[in-house]
Amino acid sequence: MSRTIFDSPTLQPPLRKLSRRLLGLLGWSVHGELSPRAVRCVVVAAPHTSNWDLPYMLLAAFALDMRIRWFGKASLFRGPPGMVMRWLGGIPVQRDRAGHIVGASVDALGQASGPLQLVVAPEGTRSRTKQWKTGFHRIAHGAGLPIQLSYLDWGQRRCGLGPLIEPGEDLAADMVEIRAYYAQFHGRHADQFDPG
Repeated sequence: MSRTIFDSPTLQPPLRKLSRRLLGLLGWSVHGELSPRAVRCVVVAAPHTSNWDLPYMLLAAFALDMRIRWFGKASLFRGPPGMVMRWLGGIPVQRDRAGHIVGASVDALGQASGPLQLVVAPEGTRSRTKQWKTGFHRIAHGAGLPIQLSYLDWGQRRCGLGPLIEPGEDLAADMVEIRAYYAQFHGRHADQFDPG
């Protein structure tokens, strides 16, 4: 995987301080910390209802001293802005050709060294959806990594890390547990978030 801003050790301490200060000025609080067991993991990012989720996710990742990579729609990665998105940890995804992502992600996680948290939005879109995508679970299970639940709660202006889950063989049971956890949170557009 290519290097990102999260791979720059000299930038991490000032970015962490700056992000925490900026989030505080914006009225947000930061909760939790990355467990040593989650140094390499798949991160669930929800609710996802707005374009504003991306900059707040990046601020939260810096504030929590994470080394994230995240999936984004391919149109975000065109031209010079695409270079910036990649430097910020973005990985372009062609939505109409997304079938290979799970296998490719498992392979990439196996080959990558050092700390890495792969962020996936299970809703797969900012629009309201009742059916969450399960790719994050299949990636974590295939790579033998835990699933870190994270949140941006626009209702109470808080962001952070929740429980760490070991993906089991019973995908349906794990999804019930995960979606139940997210019932307490609100997206920026609350009517577009359906934790089920």
